[in-house]
Amino acid sequence: MKNIILAVFLLINSTMLFGQQTKNSLKFNLNDSGTTYIQAIIMNQTWLRFNQSNPGTLVQNSAKDYTFDIGLRRTRLQLLAQVTDRVFLYFQFGQNNFNSLFNANGGNRKLAAFFHDAVCEYKFSKKNELKIGGGLTIANGLSRFSQPSVTTIMTMDVPVFAQSTVDQTDEFSRKLSVYARGQIWKIDYRLVLSDPFPITSSGAAAIAIAPIANFAQRGHSLQGQGLLIYQFFDHETHTTPYMTGTYLGTKKVLNVAIGGIFQKNAMWKTGNAADTIYQDMKHFAVESYLDMPINKETKSAISAYLGYFNLNYGSNYLRYNGVMNPANGTTLNATNGGITGQGAIYGNAYPMFGSGHTIYTQFGYVLPNTLLKGKGRIMPYLSATLSKFNYMNGLWTNIYNAGINYFINDHKAKVSLDWQNRPTYYSSNNEIKSGTRMNTILLQYQIFF
Repeated sequence: MKNIILAVFLLINSTMLFGQQTKNSLKFNLNDSGTTYIQAIIMNQTWLRFNQSNPGTLVQNSAKDYTFDIGLRRTRLQLLAQVTDRVFLYFQFGQNNFNSLFNANGGNRKLAAFFHDAVCEYKFSKKNELKIGGGLTIANGLSRFSQPSVTTIMTMDVPVFAQSTVDQTDEFSRKLSVYARGQIWKIDYRLVLSDPFPITSSGAAAIAIAPIANFAQRGHSLQGQGLLIYQFFDHETHTTPYMTGTYLGTKKVLNVAIGGIFQKNAMWKTGNAADTIYQDMKHFAVESYLDMPINKETKSAISAYLGYFNLNYGSNYLRYNGVMNPANGTTLNATNGGITGQGAIYGNAYPMFGSGHTIYTQFGYVLPNTLLKGKGRIMPYLSATLSKFNYMNGLWTNIYNAGINYFINDHKAKVSLDWQNRPTYYSSNNEIKSGTRMNTILLQYQIFF
């Protein structure tokens, strides 16, 4: 990590000798017009969190009804280089989900940072009609939230379920891929061919093949992805494949989109005679996104999103997940009330990924800047994730969030407060039943420069 920081520091200083620094950013122009440049970006998200624990939760083998933890949700260094008018490079290095329990089950907490992105891209026209790129990249199909710009999100965190294979057959949603993306007329498109990582390299313990589908541990196939967006008003930002969360009223954006992912024989399960059955992974989504100013003088604005996701990982696939989980064990198992879905059922986890249907929506309103007399801006928001997974036998998994952002300097410096309400489940007589709903209160401070 020290070597990476030193390399970025030396690169920035070397560009100062040959280029002109732009104001309010670590960006150095390589020509007088600024069409070629090198830019470094630093980002850190610190979380302080109180969480009501799922039933049976253990923290270091001690029962905990609730937890308080401090962590780094994301810590990143980014480097962008527009080498010529046509050639673009993008690198991102950092770590995620670093709290006191990071690698608490026997790993080394000092081994955390890794490359998120390493992308080479060539632009075939002066505008953005066609860009061809490749490398380790988040360029994705399915949804805008499958490739989110985490520094500009409106809610406390992204809807992680939309990164459908996150940390299973990818590297925190990044894959080794080649892609074509661009903007023609009002159409924004991206086509991606990915070479997924095998599930056996995820770092998690292998899950034995069972009647419930899981990622196949034998065989290998490429993955095709596509996203097609119709833009009614302004074109969205197109520097990197990442898609902005909210423009805070600086653009007038209204989009509708359709996306999908397909991978042949990505999953496997056992059949009636204990034979191996392979199943395709097929995901589909439709969505609409709105982000526009209400009053340009007072800088009030609205942001809204609505998406429907039809996710098919194979027969009854289900995986629990808890973001930066503040616990690392449970007293429950399949014989005393535990749910046998994949992933940890303790701490703040809930069924996040599964075959079935999900509706996700969010809405936020940037209040007029006269409220704080120009000293920052306030944005309250609401979001809901409504899922009906096949495994859950008709029960809905509904997650509700409400929060508020205080933009000290837009997204470059902001403080966010979020409340989340989530379900718990237990098993009784081989039947899944709803338990007590739990709450999480979270404070974040983000620096992005």
